[in-house]
Amino acid sequence: MPETRTGTIASWRHLSALLAVFRLSPQSPLRFPAYEPGQYIALRRESCRLTRRVAGPDGRARYVPDLDERGRQKRGPVTHAYSIASAPFQTGRDGHLEFLVVLELGDALGRLTESLFDTDEREGGPLGYVERTAGDFTLARRAAGAPHVLMVATGTGLAPFVSMLRALDHDALEGRPVPWAVTLFFANRTRPELAFHEELAAIAAARRFDFVYLPSVSRPGPGRDAEVGEGRASNLLRHVLGLPLREEEALAEARAGGADLAAPTAALERATRPRLPAGIDAAAVRARVDPRRTVVLTCGNPDAMDDVGRVADRFSLRLEREEW
Repeated sequence: MPETRTGTIASWRHLSALLAVFRLSPQSPLRFPAYEPGQYIALRRESCRLTRRVAGPDGRARYVPDLDERGRQKRGPVTHAYSIASAPFQTGRDGHLEFLVVLELGDALGRLTESLFDTDEREGGPLGYVERTAGDFTLARRAAGAPHVLMVATGTGLAPFVSMLRALDHDALEGRPVPWAVTLFFANRTRPELAFHEELAAIAAARRFDFVYLPSVSRPGPGRDAEVGEGRASNLLRHVLGLPLREEEALAEARAGGADLAAPTAALERATRPRLPAGIDAAAVRARVDPRRTVVLTCGNPDAMDDVGRVADRFSLRLEREEW
């Protein structure tokens, strides 16, 4: 049974009120266990607001407050797995693990991440972790036999891909061959929430290996950043591949099925129209997506991953999802 250790939050950086990047140092004098890019580790807090998992009307799991006999939300220890954003060479060199975490708002606040956001004093504070890394969402396991890896990430789903890309770039810098060409579609709500954007853009610009980076925001502000595209990640992928927006497709499906058109019409009106980042040629990206050579890896919002699955099915692309 793996031991639970107590590490230290070495740094904490807010990207927005709901999104943060932090680094965790191991319990002294220990080191973190070895890991592969794309794997995760379980973190632990001792006093979290507790929730319990229930099945929603659509069959998907959701969480509701776990209440005591007086109707108060219970508190207790919570252990939860988080994808590692740092690369193994960074952990070996600097000692820390890096994570990208989001505060999910709703009626059932609780679990571990909410407790991390619940205090102003984080740096230097304790955080438990289980002394074991795990997971098979790695390039060796999920991209074997595919020369081109098409990554589609939303929100904190970027974390495993950052680890992979940092490792591949480091391999190239050290003169080791990189066996994959990589294309990354990454979207978050706003420009400040595009985690690791400058680093990923620098990796793409360095051209040490074959990497194309397509960042976008789903809620663009008044000022336009030409280097960042617009639209949800799956819609930007649809745009590149010549498909309609998911909202357009959903409206057509509702119309064909004789369903009420109010909700899909409103969703289409709210949708951000896709726009590619400056310097990205849609035809060139589309030419990379050869079904005989491409595997699609996706991580993030379940609805977004479902839509990536629809696109993959349309083009007979092999799909690999990171699912907890």
